[in-house]
Amino acid sequence: MSISVKVQTHKLSTNAALCASGFNQVSGDSPAIEAMTDFSRVAAVTISPHATIGEANARMISRGVRLLMVAGHDEQVLGLVTARDIHGEKPLQLLQARGGSREDLTVNDLMVKIGSIDTLYLTEVMNARVSDIFNALKQLGRQHILVEDIDQGSGLPRVRGIFSATQIGRQLGLPVLGFELPQTFAEIEAALAH
Repeated sequence: MSISVKVQTHKLSTNAALCASGFNQVSGDSPAIEAMTDFSRVAAVTISPHATIGEANARMISRGVRLLMVAGHDEQVLGLVTARDIHGEKPLQLLQARGGSREDLTVNDLMVKIGSIDTLYLTEVMNARVSDIFNALKQLGRQHILVEDIDQGSGLPRVRGIFSATQIGRQLGLPVLGFELPQTFAEIEAALAH
């Protein structure tokens, strides 16, 4: 059996330069969907509610994310946990209230439960701009916001994607690091104004 090849290799040109990154750049007027991490294209990073916070932190580091979706054995969303939940005051407050050590804390202890998670509907996102999403994040004082839609196969709601202030900042060409939300928002706001 012979397979016909439709492409042909060649030697790299001696004067070739690297392509400038910019294909994923956005502006404040760009359609919001361009800044959304779409879970129909990129798998959400999940963790069990029974995992330790050390395991959650290790997963965040290994996957390069600051938010994990907490899912049950059937992939049903139970909540979410962020790096801020793990490294902020929440663990200390819990340990002061009930005793124990940091190693005793689980994702279930720190996660934001499903009923307390703010979302946007995909239908709204499709009519929004990046600046609209940024303003929603700023108003909520949040680093992330989830996007919800209806699964066409089952007719049930699903988490379709996520917006991240850090990702929006990167797409605007800003170096956004850490948990300094007021500074991060100020930097992003300045970039959106240009």
